[in-house]
Amino acid sequence: MLWQSLIVTVVYLISFLFFKPFRGIIRSTSLHDLFLIGNSILLSLLILFVSAYVADLLFFSQSTLFTINHDILHFSHTQLFLHGMMVGIAMSGLRLLYREGFHQIFWHKKKNAIAVILFGAGNMGHNTYNLLHLGSRNRYRVVAIVDDNPQRIGKHINGMPVRSLSDLNTNLLGETGGVQELIIAIDDVDPERLRQISNVAEKLPLKIKVIPPSSKYIEGAVAAQHIRTLKIADLLGRKAINIDNPVVSGALLGKTIMVTGGAGSIGSELVRQIASSACKKLVIVDQAESALYDVQQELKYIIKSERIKPVVGDVRDAIFMEEVFKAERPDLIFHAAAYKHVPLMEDNPYEAIWTNVVGSSVIAQLADKYDVEKFVMVSTDKAVNPTNIMGATKRIAEVYVAALNSKSKTSYIVTRFGNVLGSNGSVIPLFERQIKEGGPLTITHPDITRYFMTIPEACQLVQEAAVMGKGGEVFVFDMGRPVRIMELAKKMIALKGLQYPIDIDIKIVGLRPGEKVFEELLANGENTIKTYHEKIMIAKVGTDDLSERYAQIMELCDHIKSVHAAHSKFELVSKMKAIVPEFKSQNSDFTILDNPSSVFSVEKEKHT
Repeated sequence: MLWQSLIVTVVYLISFLFFKPFRGIIRSTSLHDLFLIGNSILLSLLILFVSAYVADLLFFSQSTLFTINHDILHFSHTQLFLHGMMVGIAMSGLRLLYREGFHQIFWHKKKNAIAVILFGAGNMGHNTYNLLHLGSRNRYRVVAIVDDNPQRIGKHINGMPVRSLSDLNTNLLGETGGVQELIIAIDDVDPERLRQISNVAEKLPLKIKVIPPSSKYIEGAVAAQHIRTLKIADLLGRKAINIDNPVVSGALLGKTIMVTGGAGSIGSELVRQIASSACKKLVIVDQAESALYDVQQELKYIIKSERIKPVVGDVRDAIFMEEVFKAERPDLIFHAAAYKHVPLMEDNPYEAIWTNVVGSSVIAQLADKYDVEKFVMVSTDKAVNPTNIMGATKRIAEVYVAALNSKSKTSYIVTRFGNVLGSNGSVIPLFERQIKEGGPLTITHPDITRYFMTIPEACQLVQEAAVMGKGGEVFVFDMGRPVRIMELAKKMIALKGLQYPIDIDIKIVGLRPGEKVFEELLANGENTIKTYHEKIMIAKVGTDDLSERYAQIMELCDHIKSVHAAHSKFELVSKMKAIVPEFKSQNSDFTILDNPSSVFSVEKEKHT
């Protein structure tokens, strides 16, 4: 037995040196480590079985020249098998016991560990559980697992039962005690499914977080610190639009591209995406010096500085902008410069017309004069049946470029979409600030709805429309279904782990001047034509009276240049309504202009 023990020890030593299972960190023992132990034992058994078989052949052979004690190498097969099994059980069991003990002692009962409920009992959920449970530096402690798949409910993950989504209520929070967060770990991060989960969770005082898709595990990029807060963008009710069209990159290749309003929300993202292409030069025009500087500094890491041309200037300044055109000779223009805040523009029609109409006409005319290939105007759904000055000025600009398209070699294209999440002055940053201040969140109307898309989505679609456009089109984007702002507010409160109305209340303040309850992407009588991209359509816009309306717009531009900023607001708005007959003011002083009997009142106000 002593000699046999020595032989077995040497054989096992050789096998373990070959597979090296001892290199694994014991407190992080995984299935891979157990496989290495098993392979080492199997190799040892194979060597010993073969050795015993060969020894038997040699000793029973009459021609053997060796005088070796047969008992030393005559191993019992049962003996070897039982020994290997005991070694495997002992080594694996001790490793698992050490691992579990280590985490129980040092991490599982850690005082500052955050108690969480894990949603997801599939592969993603199981991987996430291991990530949270075994990570030596994790900040989380899983106390319950929830899923919405009936086939998984009632089963166990590491001894923890999988509960139904309907069990996610105050009773479960009471049972587990001290739960602070819900972590969603599912492979199919479908916005509709996320919305259903959040609808249940938002009734509870839980912060809702999500872990990246399982593909990130393959890339080795996921750790506990990558768990992020669920964003409103995740709950749009549709899958994110992602365009990967090589034709778009090809269309920008070697071109000089100008982006007006390049430091704004849409413009700056357009600039970032275009900078990643192989364009010859990128001219960024904006009058906001600080914001333009920030964009310039950011682009240094994307594009060579000699390919960037930041221009501090006003699109309304025709003389200055012509010098820019002479110097840079752009091939393609994305016109995103505009005033966009509805209530502000309702009080400042003079400035709204100057920038949104005159500014657009200046850039559009220069595009024609300097043989620009394509002029792409970024418009808004507020230009459809406008109820406010901002929307009306954008509709006038749409009409102007459509009229110019019929008499120019330049292709003029309009892109029309709704609200973008997180843009300057939009509802999301407003709600974020109000929550931070302790509330209440302010909403203008309980039934108000808006279309939403993310800024990157909008900019991808604008570029795609620029490529497919031939001139004269008004492209509208499929933005999914409209979102009720009341629901949006409640979700944002829930995502912060707060409850409405207990922690944060919501206050209805009434519609602002010119504000609609429901936005539209198409005007009355407009239909759409499909394009090769399922998310982009062409609005069939009437063009019968373009020449007449073009003359009216030119008259408006000449008029605004000749009057003082304190000139009659009513007269300016009256001229806008003549150009855009569907412009009907709402909740505004200018509703009087929609009444035929109001002419006398306007003339009286003008005289005064």
